[in-house]
Amino acid sequence: MTSTPKSSPGSTPKGTPPAGFWVQAAADPGRTVLVAPDGEEWSAGRLHAAANRLVHGLREAGLERGDAFAVVLPNGVEFLTAYLAATQAGFYLVPVNHHFVGPEIAWIVADSGAKVLIAHERYADPARHAADEAGLAATHRYAVGEAEGFRPYRELLDGRPESPPAGRTMGWVMNYTSGTTGRPRGIRRPLPGKPPEEAYLGGFLGIFGIKPFDGNVHPVCSPLYHTAVLQFAGASLHIGHRIVLMDKWTPEEMLRLIQTHRCTHTHMVPTQFHRLLALPEEVRRSYDVSSMRHAIHGAAPCPDHVKRAMIDWWGPCVEEYYAASEGGGAFATAADWLKKPGAVGRAWPISELAVFDEDGNRLPPGELGTVYMKMTTGGFSYHKDEDKTRRSRIGDFFTVGDLGLLDEDGYLFLRDRKIDMIISGGVNIYPAEIESVLLSHPAVADAAVFGVPHDDWGEEVKAVVEAAPGHAPGPDLAAAILDHCAGRLAGYKRPRSVDFVPEMPRDPNGKLYKRRLREPYWKGRTRQV
Repeated sequence: MTSTPKSSPGSTPKGTPPAGFWVQAAADPGRTVLVAPDGEEWSAGRLHAAANRLVHGLREAGLERGDAFAVVLPNGVEFLTAYLAATQAGFYLVPVNHHFVGPEIAWIVADSGAKVLIAHERYADPARHAADEAGLAATHRYAVGEAEGFRPYRELLDGRPESPPAGRTMGWVMNYTSGTTGRPRGIRRPLPGKPPEEAYLGGFLGIFGIKPFDGNVHPVCSPLYHTAVLQFAGASLHIGHRIVLMDKWTPEEMLRLIQTHRCTHTHMVPTQFHRLLALPEEVRRSYDVSSMRHAIHGAAPCPDHVKRAMIDWWGPCVEEYYAASEGGGAFATAADWLKKPGAVGRAWPISELAVFDEDGNRLPPGELGTVYMKMTTGGFSYHKDEDKTRRSRIGDFFTVGDLGLLDEDGYLFLRDRKIDMIISGGVNIYPAEIESVLLSHPAVADAAVFGVPHDDWGEEVKAVVEAAPGHAPGPDLAAAILDHCAGRLAGYKRPRSVDFVPEMPRDPNGKLYKRRLREPYWKGRTRQV
């Protein structure tokens, strides 16, 4: 498979489209820009009109520049309509993980100061609980579909003008992150106070060599409430790409959509690679994926054998980045990774990477420490948490707690999050390496590794495994898995025991809720990291 030549990272490609979705929609309202999960096609003019009507409706509900509204929605037209409305009206859009329970949603709604909540009928019960707990007036709750205690979403749009609202100004998305310990915090960026057309909102994709228009089709195969997923989808809209939305991701359905729509680029996570590779060979080979130019993955470490298998199948389009909701980052092409296996890339043109020790000293190449980043595109703060904002920074650099090192060529190699590192007998052990070995066993569908209490060593290595179909969990399988590790890992890294779960607690984007697995083992004990 051949790949399309790429522009220089960070450059503005030739043929830059008019500034943003709104200008393009006015210039060519009949162009299809969105394929909904049910297959319905939406033109630029129709989506533009829906976004404009939503702005008028939210303003009538009392929202002003700088105000927030929250959404608990699946991947669908309403989510992207909310995104386009917020970013042209000076609002903060607060996406909420629709797997959260009522109190978790309530915390985000209350903490963000959201003045309106839009929820889908699927999530009506936790959303209603959240709205009640957050004290949100019944008049400011809207539901897509039928939901008791919510006004119909269409009331926000019906009778509103389709014309662009007055006083258009840039707004942002305020994502909530860092739920590993304590409550999640909103990442709030200052509003620029200028019309949205003055910002090249798709420029982010230039870092990866993705060009405007150019026949690009972007399948959205993970939940839009995730920072990167919405950023990739929004940027694609703004530089003239067609969006194909998946409501629920399955590996074969993704292959079907790639073939049907000749998809060219997407954002993925390693879990999706693992599940694609688990399809029978005849199924995988029955779909044409040669249209793919960029399958960009991040969010979690990708085991080497999984990465190599995807490159063998999909070719050089398999690329990797490192970033966080707070910013980024690093980028590695397939060629970079094959040259430097395990690397997550070199710094973006708009970013700088550094590694610091516990005393705040910058470390030279090859030394392990905490990874910090610095962005040239503006700062952020954690909403209502000045202490967390301060503690995450050294000068203009910030960290999300990942451990890693830079080599002499500037390539970043990650080890793990500091919170996930195991300290056993004074030795640091990094779960990602062990998880990679576990996933290479044919009976392992998914795996997690973490530390559990040990009276002498402080912690010992525990493996939790989801068995692959056709393999029975139990002592025999546990013994086989431990034997598999014995030939591939140093003694101190090997799991001391294996427990089984019916299904690993991951969200549809592949994020593992490791805390849910770890906490029962630490009940009544204090973990020191």
